[in-house]
Amino acid sequence: MKIFTNILIFLAVALIIFNITRLDFKHLFQGESMYALIGVAASFCAVLILVIFRMSKEIEKKMHD
Repeated sequence: MKIFTNILIFLAVALIIFNITRLDFKHLFQGESMYALIGVAASFCAVLILVIFRMSKEIEKKMHD
Protein backbone atom coordinates (compact mmCIF):
# COMPACT_ATOMS: atom_id res chain seq x y z
CA MET A 1 0.00 0.00 0.00
CA LYS A 2 2.91 2.31 0.71
CA ILE A 3 4.28 1.97 -2.83
CA PHE A 4 0.83 2.63 -4.28
CA THR A 5 0.38 5.83 -2.26
CA ASN A 6 3.90 6.94 -3.22
CA ILE A 7 3.03 6.49 -6.90
CA LEU A 8 -0.22 8.42 -6.51
CA ILE A 9 1.54 11.25 -4.65
CA PHE A 10 4.18 11.40 -7.39
CA LEU A 11 1.47 11.60 -10.07
CA ALA A 12 -0.39 14.33 -8.19
CA VAL A 13 2.80 16.38 -7.80
CA ALA A 14 3.53 15.89 -11.50
CA LEU A 15 0.05 17.22 -12.29
CA ILE A 16 0.66 20.22 -10.05
CA ILE A 17 3.89 21.00 -11.90
CA PHE A 18 2.24 20.52 -15.29
CA ASN A 19 -0.70 22.76 -14.42
CA ILE A 20 1.58 25.47 -13.02
CA THR A 21 3.29 25.63 -16.41
CA ARG A 22 -0.13 26.18 -18.02
CA LEU A 23 -0.96 29.21 -15.83
CA ASP A 24 -1.04 32.69 -17.31
CA PHE A 25 -0.23 34.93 -14.36
CA LYS A 26 -1.45 38.07 -16.16
CA HIS A 27 -4.95 36.62 -16.60
CA LEU A 28 -5.14 34.07 -13.81
CA PHE A 29 -8.92 33.72 -13.66
CA GLN A 30 -9.66 33.70 -17.38
CA GLY A 31 -9.81 30.95 -19.97
CA GLU A 32 -7.46 27.99 -19.85
CA SER A 33 -5.57 29.46 -16.92
CA MET A 34 -8.66 29.00 -14.74
CA TYR A 35 -8.75 25.28 -15.60
CA ALA A 36 -5.08 24.98 -14.72
CA LEU A 37 -5.71 26.72 -11.40
CA ILE A 38 -8.51 24.27 -10.62
CA GLY A 39 -6.18 21.41 -11.55
CA VAL A 40 -3.49 22.69 -9.19
CA ALA A 41 -6.01 22.97 -6.34
CA ALA A 42 -7.44 19.49 -6.99
CA SER A 43 -3.99 17.90 -7.18
CA PHE A 44 -2.95 19.63 -3.96
CA CYS A 45 -6.06 18.25 -2.25
CA ALA A 46 -5.23 14.77 -3.55
CA VAL A 47 -1.72 15.01 -2.09
CA LEU A 48 -3.11 16.08 1.28
CA ILE A 49 -5.65 13.25 1.33
CA LEU A 50 -2.97 10.69 0.47
CA VAL A 51 -0.62 11.98 3.17
CA ILE A 52 -3.44 11.84 5.73
CA PHE A 53 -4.28 8.30 4.58
CA ARG A 54 -0.66 7.21 4.96
CA MET A 55 -0.42 8.76 8.43
CA SER A 56 -3.62 7.03 9.52
CA LYS A 57 -2.26 3.67 8.35
CA GLU A 58 0.95 4.26 10.34
CA ILE A 59 -1.06 5.13 13.45
CA GLU A 60 -3.22 2.05 12.95
CA LYS A 61 -0.09 -0.11 12.64
CA LYS A 62 1.36 1.33 15.88
CA MET A 63 -1.90 0.73 17.73
CA HIS A 64 -1.88 -2.96 16.78
CA ASP A 65 1.76 -3.49 17.79
